[in-house]
Amino acid sequence: MNITLSQAENIIAIAQKKSKSIDTKMNIAVVDSGANLVAFVRMDGAWLGSLDISIKKAKTARYFDMNTGIIGSLSQPGGSLYNIEHSNGGLITFPGGVPIKNKNGVIIGAIGVSGSTVENDHAVAEAGAEAL
Repeated sequence: MNITLSQAENIIAIAQKKSKSIDTKMNIAVVDSGANLVAFVRMDGAWLGSLDISIKKAKTARYFDMNTGIIGSLSQPGGSLYNIEHSNGGLITFPGGVPIKNKNGVIIGAIGVSGSTVENDHAVAEAGAEAL
């Protein structure tokens, strides 16, 4: 199953609303179950450098079907996934990427958010992922 464009646009709208509520400007990416970009928005004034990061966070969350922050904790020196961020053409292993599940709990895509602190990035990504 794949996320639809309509679902992705709704997820981005909810994520933007959360971003505005915490006074941040974000880049927000949604990928489908194959980690292909479905929808993207760069809010006015969001960092240009975070554009690529948001897409890679979404892809990373989908590639491994877990929050990117969890992958980050496993990829520290001595961790079981140490250096994984160098695989798959470059991964992002800090918070802000979250898998998206449908009402049956099946992963149909992922959201990646970047543009603020990792705590804010994760909060906005969670809000978007929970929009379904």
